Amino acid sequence: MRERPTLLIVRDLGLQPYEAVWEAMKTFTAERDGSVADELWCVQHSPVYTQGQAGKAEHILAPGDIPVVQADRGGQVTYHGPGQLVVYLMIDLPRAGLGVRQLVDIIEQSLVSVLGDQGITAAPRPDAPGVYVDGAKIASLGLRVRRGCSFHGLALNVDMDMEPFSRINPCGFSGLPMCQVRDFNATVSMPELADQLTNTLARALGHDAAGIVRPSVHQTAS
Repeated sequence: MRERPTLLIVRDLGLQPYEAVWEAMKTFTAERDGSVADELWCVQHSPVYTQGQAGKAEHILAPGDIPVVQADRGGQVTYHGPGQLVVYLMIDLPRAGLGVRQLVDIIEQSLVSVLGDQGITAAPRPDAPGVYVDGAKIASLGLRVRRGCSFHGLALNVDMDMEPFSRINPCGFSGLPMCQVRDFNATVSMPELADQLTNTLARALGHDAAGIVRPSVHQTAS
């Protein structure tokens, strides 16, 4: 059994085009081996619709000037834009002793915990991945696993223009209401949420605070 690295690297990529970060994730996953530490990437994307592997064209209603990218993650169509916190999880699952379902549970429960700390009561749904507040979706998730390693991750709506969600059937559900953190808590900041969420994910993945490294720049995805 491979020895588990003691460090978890958490990178803040800032605002980035989706496709550049997607290519960086694929390269990182293809080139890593058992000696490479797991990483979490925090990013906001320029406006884009991404369609998952099972995505159906009829769920993209009126994209207008927002590009549509056919991605290799699970799930259906969703929207990414500024003001949404995206966290990509590059995890060596066998080394971490996790299956995909367990990683999904970790993501969902970490989101529920962090939102609870902000006074927002949220919960996952058994029939549709993601996290919901009173029936409205506040966070989406979609993963891909290659060579035992995960990539892609979660998207938490924080303080964004929600109109583009009306041009799609979010996650393949017609009329699914969407919400964001700002609807319930107008004071929390994106950096604060990013720190809270990545720290919560790190603990759930078995890392303590001393093992989290936060470089200031990620050259590959820049």
